[in-house]
Amino acid sequence: MPFRDTIGHRQLVRLLSRSIAAGSLPPSLIFSGPEGVGKKRTALALAQALNCGRSVASGRWPGAGGQGSVVRAQGPGARDQGPGEAGDELPIDACGECPACRRIARNAYPDVFLVQPEDSASIKIEQIRDVIAQTAYRPFEGRRRVVIIDEADAMGADAQDALLKSLEEPPPHSVFVLVSARADVLAPTVRSRCPSLRFGRLNPAEIARALARDHGYTEEESRLAAALAGGSLGRALETAAGGLDDVRAAACRALRQVAEAADSRGRLEGARGLTGARGAGSTTAADREQLAARVTALLALVRDLAILSSRAHGGAVANLDLTSELEGLSRLYDRDRIVRAFTAADRALRALGRNASPKIVADWLALQL
Repeated sequence: MPFRDTIGHRQLVRLLSRSIAAGSLPPSLIFSGPEGVGKKRTALALAQALNCGRSVASGRWPGAGGQGSVVRAQGPGARDQGPGEAGDELPIDACGECPACRRIARNAYPDVFLVQPEDSASIKIEQIRDVIAQTAYRPFEGRRRVVIIDEADAMGADAQDALLKSLEEPPPHSVFVLVSARADVLAPTVRSRCPSLRFGRLNPAEIARALARDHGYTEEESRLAAALAGGSLGRALETAAGGLDDVRAAACRALRQVAEAADSRGRLEGARGLTGARGAGSTTAADREQLAARVTALLALVRDLAILSSRAHGGAVANLDLTSELEGLSRLYDRDRIVRAFTAADRALRALGRNASPKIVADWLALQL
């Protein structure tokens, strides 16, 4: 996928394109930001732009978009660059069609290495040593060797130590990109040697366009999945795969049951509707993802309640097909309770992102509601 086909993050992508064109791309970078917003895809687009057999000059995005990214400035007198500060031109981009671009997209190019966690959910020191050994040589086919370490926070201390020398003294013709939703977990010595590009959340319109364009969703399915995605295309796809109706129904039941409960015991019963049948002690990634999808749906419902309570235009309601249920819930949630529910659900999502126990998060959220 070339730069011009990335979803959102235009200012950030433009900065990368300009850096390549000017020959000023840093030899190591951290792509940080929420899960599912396109960090790894942008890293692959970077690898394509560096090694494309027929790079395109003055490329352009095919349409409007991109409000989600902020480039954090480095150095005295520098300032953060927000979206929309420049035109739509890309100084350099990959063609996306040549053999090199196609092989990079398939992870079959000899000069681009994608390192990911193994079955143990960690990145081993042997994986890091292997790619470091490869970067000691000149590129086999392309102009630059690119090492993309996905979920870089899964590296143990020994693996990060093994990587550190390459970050301090980068091999010629090599670029390292560390992709992470939890960059703060990386060792300070690693973070200090890699300029960080922060990826923001995508807006619902960007997600809806991507779902319709790349995944065959109808307009209504795209709009609803985007509203429940919390700014993450990955989460939109996961939520849709798990059944949008089931996710929303669970969130609706939890909101009603918690609001109607006479005491804390009743509220905790409502928490079971969020965690599902396995929630009593499950702490797997799948359980966290399931709860995150339901809490995200709950956030969208609470947002709709806020719109209804303010008498705003009904077209802004994401869950239009649940209008009757929302009207019933609006009698249980006044404005203060809506604000409290929105704040609590947002904090619950952040706790899940830090690998908190799904049951503890669900119980806490039910008590806050």
